[in-house]
Amino acid sequence: MTEWLRIAISPPVVKRALKYAVIVGAVLIGINHGDVLLRGNIDTIRIFKMGITVTVPYFVSTFSSVGAIREACRSESVCKDIN
Repeated sequence: MTEWLRIAISPPVVKRALKYAVIVGAVLIGINHGDVLLRGNIDTIRIFKMGITVTVPYFVSTFSSVGAIREACRSESVCKDIN
């Protein structure tokens, strides 16, 4: 788990995940909450749901990146860039 977490919080992985979270999260918020946003019926629960909506692509990107990096480390010596 320590290796996984070290990779997950490495700057390249975090930067990539944040980019995807903003882009994909905005699209998902538009799809799932667009009607409420247009009407202006935003409450605390809705804001919480929008926040969670943005975290999903962040975690998907992070898990995918860590998995790809760990697999590459097993087959090649690319792990030097992460340490």
